[in-house]
Amino acid sequence: MKLATQIKTKSETKGREFSSIYDIPIKALDGSNIDLNDFKGKHILFVNVASSCGFTPQYRELQKLSDSYKEELVVIGSPCNQFGRQEPGTANEIQEFCQRNYGVTFLITEKIKVKGSGQHPLYTWLTKKSLNGKRNAGVKWNFQKYLVNKEGKWVDTFLSFTKPTSSKITRYL
Repeated sequence: MKLATQIKTKSETKGREFSSIYDIPIKALDGSNIDLNDFKGKHILFVNVASSCGFTPQYRELQKLSDSYKEELVVIGSPCNQFGRQEPGTANEIQEFCQRNYGVTFLITEKIKVKGSGQHPLYTWLTKKSLNGKRNAGVKWNFQKYLVNKEGKWVDTFLSFTKPTSSKITRYL
């Protein structure tokens, strides 16, 4: 039953474009639904993450950023295996890795595609000017960051080498 619901949800959203970031359905790593409406009034930093990447130590700084700005910011990591197959793990393996190695408590979504065929609607919105209203900004590699403001408006994207605690990001918070 749960599998049928997941398939139905994915097929219902396939090809659908959402005008608001808050309307996009996505699941947490544990399979529960994430309602982005819960984060209205806070900035959201979306990051495509991977466990076997040279940028993986950024998990530590993402957690630090999440802890330091918990009243103003929600950090959401989305595991993706599209870049160098650097996130091959199952949901349980990813969760255990993040907690054991980096003490991650911020929200981690289900494993998704962030580009190309099968791109998750969240990343379609983040990367398409026609939806986010700002610019086209495709994902180049793991740990690329997208910042959305308190009103759900696209602010900017930051490439992988930008540290999560960089003033390039924190100046918006």
